[in-house]
Amino acid sequence: MSSAEKLGAMGIIPKRKRQKKVAEVCNSHSKHEVRFQDLIIFIVERKMGSSRRTFLMDLARKKGFRVDDILSDSVTHVVTENNSWNEIWDWIQSQKLSNADKLKVLNISWFTDSMAAGKPVNIEQQHKLQEQKVLQSNLPLAPPVVPVSKYACQRRSTLNNKNNIFTDALDILAENFEFNENDGAFVAFSRATSVLKSLPYTISRMADLDELPCFGDEIRAIIEEILEDGVCFKVESLLCDEKYKARKLFTSVFGVGLKTADKWYRQGFRTLEEIKSAKDLKFTRMQKAGFLYYEDINNAVRRAEAEAVGQIIENILHECTPDVTLTLTGGFRRGKESGHDVDFLISCLDEEKHENLLRKAVNKLASRGLLLYCDFMEATLEKRKLPSKMYDVMDHFEKCFLIVKLSKALVKDGSLSASSVSEVRPHSGGTETEVENQIKDWKAIRVDLVIVPPQQFAFALLGWTGSRQFERDLRRYTHFEKNMMLDNHGLYDKNKKAFLEAKTEEEIFAHLDLEYIEPWERNA
Repeated sequence: MSSAEKLGAMGIIPKRKRQKKVAEVCNSHSKHEVRFQDLIIFIVERKMGSSRRTFLMDLARKKGFRVDDILSDSVTHVVTENNSWNEIWDWIQSQKLSNADKLKVLNISWFTDSMAAGKPVNIEQQHKLQEQKVLQSNLPLAPPVVPVSKYACQRRSTLNNKNNIFTDALDILAENFEFNENDGAFVAFSRATSVLKSLPYTISRMADLDELPCFGDEIRAIIEEILEDGVCFKVESLLCDEKYKARKLFTSVFGVGLKTADKWYRQGFRTLEEIKSAKDLKFTRMQKAGFLYYEDINNAVRRAEAEAVGQIIENILHECTPDVTLTLTGGFRRGKESGHDVDFLISCLDEEKHENLLRKAVNKLASRGLLLYCDFMEATLEKRKLPSKMYDVMDHFEKCFLIVKLSKALVKDGSLSASSVSEVRPHSGGTETEVENQIKDWKAIRVDLVIVPPQQFAFALLGWTGSRQFERDLRRYTHFEKNMMLDNHGLYDKNKKAFLEAKTEEEIFAHLDLEYIEPWERNA
C-alpha cells in the first residue's frame, strides 16, 4: 500500500475540489469483492461535494463494503457529514422509502471508524445522528473543554490512535529531521505527534487544533494540507528521496548507526546487497550479526515469541539463583502485540547475587545452543550521583545485547506450546550461507537484558517501559515543574537536596504530584 493509500484509508479525505488528484486515487468503476453482504451504505452528497463523496464511495468498495449510488429501499445505512438530524430526516421522508423507519442514519465518524478497522464497527452513541439530536435537547450545556497538557506524562495515550493519518506523516518527517541531526525540529514534530495520539477523537478541521499545545505554523500547514488533499506531498516526496530511503535501509541493520549509513551512502551504496558484496568494507562484530540475521531481526517479534524467550531466560536465571525476578518491559508492557526486540529487567532482593549473574545466564544460553550473538556492557555507576540532565542518555546498569535462537516449536498459534522449554534444543547457527540454506526451525530474536539493583528497580522499570516521548516529557516535567531530576536510577529533589525513595512506579508519580498513568496508557 502506498503512503497516499495508507493515509486515505484512515478516513480523512480531500475536501477541496481537485478532480485530477482524486481521479488518480479513485476508480469508482473498478470491481471489488463484497465482503459484507447484509450492509448497504448510501453516502449523502449534501454539504460534502461530489468529489469527496466519490472518493469515500470508492474507498468503501475497496474495503469490501457495498455502496449504492442512489438511495433506495435496499439501503441499510445512511452516512452524512455536517448535516443536522432534521435536515437529513426531512430529505429522507421526501424520498418516500418503505423502510425509512428502519434506516440507520449515522454521522461520518462511523464510516471513518469502519474504514480504519476494515469492517463495520459497532454503532456507538457518538455515531448516531438521531440519538445525538434527541439527547442534545435534554442535556444541559456541555462542560468546558479540559485543556490538553503539553506534557505526555499528563495525558493518557493508548494504542487506539484516532489520528494515524496525521501521526504517520509527522513521524516520517520527524525521522528525517533526526537523520539530519536537526534536534529542534525532531522534538517539535515528536511532541505534536504525541498530542495527536492522546486525543479521543479524530481531527477533522483546523479549528480542532486551536486549543491544543505543540502545534507551530509548519506543523499546522502540514495538517491542513492532509485535511484538504488527503496526503502531505512533502512526505510523498521524502518517501521517494534516494538519501532518505538509503538511510532508513542501512540503519535497519543491527549495529549500523547514522554516521555509518551516511558514509556508505557517500560511497555510492544504495542496497544491502551492494554493501555485503563490497570487498573493501570492514564490519564490526555487531554489524556482521546484523547482516547474518537481518531477515529475522527485521520481522516483528510477536508477543507469544517474547513470552517464550522470557520463559527460557527465566528458567536459566532460576538455575543460577532462585529469588531472581525477570520483568518484560518496553512496548510489550505497554500492551503492544509485536515489537522490534524484547527488553527484560533482572533483579534479586539480595544485590550481592547480581555479581556475574548476567554472564552465568549468557553462558548457559550458549551451552544450550541458543546464543547467536552477545555484547556485554559493564555497569558504569560506581556511586550514587545526581540524575542526568540529558533526556535520552543511556543508564549505567550492567546489561547485554543478545541475539537468541527461539525454536518455532515453542510458539504455536500465538501461544506457548505444551513442550517444555528446557527440552528444546535448536540447531546451532553457522555462516551466512549455512543459515540461508538450512531448513530453519528457529527464529533469531533481539533481546536486551539489564541487571537492576532492587532499590532502583521502580525507576528502571518506569524508564525502560517507555514510550520514548512519554519518558522525555516526564523528565521535562520533573525538571521544569517540580525542580527535581529524574532518570532510570532515581529521583532527586533539588529543593530538599535529597534523593526520594520509591518501591513502585505509583510512588514515583506521587512524589511528582502526578496522576498515575498505567503502562498501556503511555503510548505517546
